[in-house]
Amino acid sequence: MTLQNRVTPFGEIVAAPYRGTMMGNRGIIHDPATRTLLKRRWTNRAWIICVCKFKNVRRPVMARQSWTELFFLDEATALSAGHRPCFYCQRQRALAFQAAWAEGNGDLLKAPEIDRVLHGERLDHESGKALHPIKGPVRDLPDGAMITSGDNAFIVRNGNTYRWSWQGYEGARPDGDAMLLTPPSTVRALRAGYRPLMHGF
Repeated sequence: MTLQNRVTPFGEIVAAPYRGTMMGNRGIIHDPATRTLLKRRWTNRAWIICVCKFKNVRRPVMARQSWTELFFLDEATALSAGHRPCFYCQRQRALAFQAAWAEGNGDLLKAPEIDRVLHGERLDHESGKALHPIKGPVRDLPDGAMITSGDNAFIVRNGNTYRWSWQGYEGARPDGDAMLLTPPSTVRALRAGYRPLMHGF
């Protein structure tokens, strides 16, 4: 059974038969009896990114009345969707993100305060995922930032663009006007030195 728990760079939660390299959650958004999603796509502002393996913990996916296990191709995809690193299972990366976020945004905030900023940047109540204008050329975006053009998402690395898919990335140029998918405050953290994990790079 293919569960609806794979997250795209647009923040959509879909059913796809591909394994992710990162896990995360947005609270309890599923029915454990049917292992299907509820109508809500989040129950709190703490959208986090977790590792798939942590110590010896094993969880049956979407089978308990606990947080809903979501999966991402990689960390860059999760950041694009509006998530941030978990302070429990990957504390060092979370601290590095917090420090880069503070340097890039000019304020050292605790996780709930970062979540509040991200929540305002990741959602558009009319269209779902918030899109943001790109200031300057796409090639000047930091590594790991993601953009959208047409129906596709692209990651930026070393000034080049690569089209996102469930299998990974392939070199391609946007075929029209581009908008920023990754929340602007996260882009500023990337510019300040945070290096997200990118599948295949």
